[in-house]
Amino acid sequence: MTNRLADSPSLYLRKHAENPIDWWPWCNEALERAQQDDKPIFLSIGYSSCHWCTVMEGEAFSDGAIAAYMNANFIPIKVDREERPDIDSIYMQALQMLTGQGGWPLNVVLHPETRVPFYGGTYFPVEPKYGRPGFLQVLTSLRQFYDTEKSRLAEITEAVVSNLHQEAKLPESLTIPSTDLLYAGLGTNAKILIPSGQGTCFPMIPYAAAVLGGLRLDLELDIAHICGQRGRDMALGGIFDHVGGGFHRYTVDPTWTVPHFEKMLYDNGMIVEYLAHLWASGQREPAFERAIARTHTWLKREMTAPEGYFYAAQDADSFVTRHDAEPEEGAFYVWPYPVLESALTKEQFQALAEAFALVPEGNFEGKTVLQRAHPDTLSLAVETALDKLFTLRYGTPAAALETFPPASTSQAAKTESWPGRIPPVTDTKLIVAWNSLMISGLARAAMVWQKPEYLATAATAADYVRQHQWVGSQLHRLGYDGVPQVLAQAEDYALLIKAFLDLHQAELAIAHVPTTQPSDAIAALPQVDWLALAISTQQEFDHRLWSADQGGYLSTAADTDLLVQERPYQDSATPAANGVAVANLVRLALLTDDLAYLDRAEHTLQAFGTVMQQIPRACPSLFDGLNWFLNGTVVQATTAIISELATEYWPTTVFSVAHDLPPKAVGMVCRGTKCLAVAESIDKLRQQLS
Repeated sequence: MTNRLADSPSLYLRKHAENPIDWWPWCNEALERAQQDDKPIFLSIGYSSCHWCTVMEGEAFSDGAIAAYMNANFIPIKVDREERPDIDSIYMQALQMLTGQGGWPLNVVLHPETRVPFYGGTYFPVEPKYGRPGFLQVLTSLRQFYDTEKSRLAEITEAVVSNLHQEAKLPESLTIPSTDLLYAGLGTNAKILIPSGQGTCFPMIPYAAAVLGGLRLDLELDIAHICGQRGRDMALGGIFDHVGGGFHRYTVDPTWTVPHFEKMLYDNGMIVEYLAHLWASGQREPAFERAIARTHTWLKREMTAPEGYFYAAQDADSFVTRHDAEPEEGAFYVWPYPVLESALTKEQFQALAEAFALVPEGNFEGKTVLQRAHPDTLSLAVETALDKLFTLRYGTPAAALETFPPASTSQAAKTESWPGRIPPVTDTKLIVAWNSLMISGLARAAMVWQKPEYLATAATAADYVRQHQWVGSQLHRLGYDGVPQVLAQAEDYALLIKAFLDLHQAELAIAHVPTTQPSDAIAALPQVDWLALAISTQQEFDHRLWSADQGGYLSTAADTDLLVQERPYQDSATPAANGVAVANLVRLALLTDDLAYLDRAEHTLQAFGTVMQQIPRACPSLFDGLNWFLNGTVVQATTAIISELATEYWPTTVFSVAHDLPPKAVGMVCRGTKCLAVAESIDKLRQQLS
């Protein structure tokens, strides 16, 4: 028997549809029921590819005794954080206030009248273990506390809501952030990227990208080495799927060896863009180019809908056999040593063992996660060995497998006929912000390597968003089987505008270069004025989410019925909307000569100036925006010159086609409100840019 979540379009919510818990989605009816019945709200937030969310679903949330108590004493509500990052952000802050730490599954108990949490945690086992109490014991104690400790309850909720409002209303800086602050902020964030030798390793691309943007500045740190090492760790480590392509979420060790195996679209988009920047800056490691090429192939094969948009994520877990009750983490990706020995020729195995430092005991629970030993070009023997492993995994050689249909549910994974291993479940929803990150990554890679096929993949996805994610005049965040849902939030607007601007720049560098025989990829590009689309989307963003009284952009519309109205400035796995927005506004000003964009960028930076001074490590994307604001440059040049310069790394620079240059001139560099003398050679342009 299923509960209310059975008809939800969210894969994460549907995974809980057969729980005995009487789950509600987040809706007015559930919130009103909690008040009417005087029951605390048990709010549980997670996402489909979250490993410990899956574990708790199969354990505590499937337990009959727990469900009976929960249904009688609480109003249980499930939220997909990928659908509602605004709800997730508020309650994650509250969880950190209550416990000092966060993570998913995010489980908090709310007062039914105020919706303010008074208790929270992450994973709860059924029985006491891992130093944690049993879940039923927790629920019993919480209900007793709610019924008998009203004064203490009021103290906790008042403190939490007061802190949330204090966090949301930032003190405005009286001055515009300066060059000195830019140097200090980038220096602080560069130090965060230096390996500590302990703990887990996350890509942290918002940090790495902002710091790399300061490459030409004197930060008294070896930025090239720090940023290059981050790129090598990702391209060589177990975080990259060397067989099938695509990057996993993070590694659980400090050596970048064993990943948490979920693959998220947003990580892959940001990493592709970052590695392309590294290559353009002169760090031309063959491993970077290979990782991007393989990731593009994986994206086209497994993560692109027939309509052209990109799916959201792939699970960390998969079934070893169709008879298994529960999936196993990493099963699709890891290799038993005997399998490697038997599948490969002696020469291939020896070459693979040397390139990937194989050992009989493996490096993950007796099995092997492939991790490269060097960034050089792989030998033919190694590539042949990897192709054989691909065939073992997928049941079909890579050259013959253009598309690999997703397993959209666990049931589908177990019942469909797979020629190789059973794949992990793929969450096939469209998320505008995540599609935008992938579009930007591919657009930049297309410019750097002059690859029209990368641009075509990006432009097709963007064109789908353009045609299907607006309802009337409003952008929507999600798409389920062609149906747009949930109004767009600040990150959707900011990242989509960036994607449109990146496509505009990529088309200048590739699609407009004269060729005698245009490639099929260029010929098939949608005919869209990406700059005009960026401008109109920015207008909508300004109209709907600009905070006129405080400056900066709100996460959601001011009339949204949430505890607080946030202005997102803290970077997490993805860049915060306000930092991205500042860079977008500067780029629009450079490309349109409309200084009103600069005024809005300045106002946004001023709104977050105190935060940038006091906690620079929280907001690297704002420093990237500040870098654009202080150093934004436009190169007006011929298309041939743009095509060549676009393969190089010129942070805080945009390109525009010049139509009225003097004879013999090839381009002109303008910064702020002044232009330098026209240049008669590309070397002169490079000198001016430097």
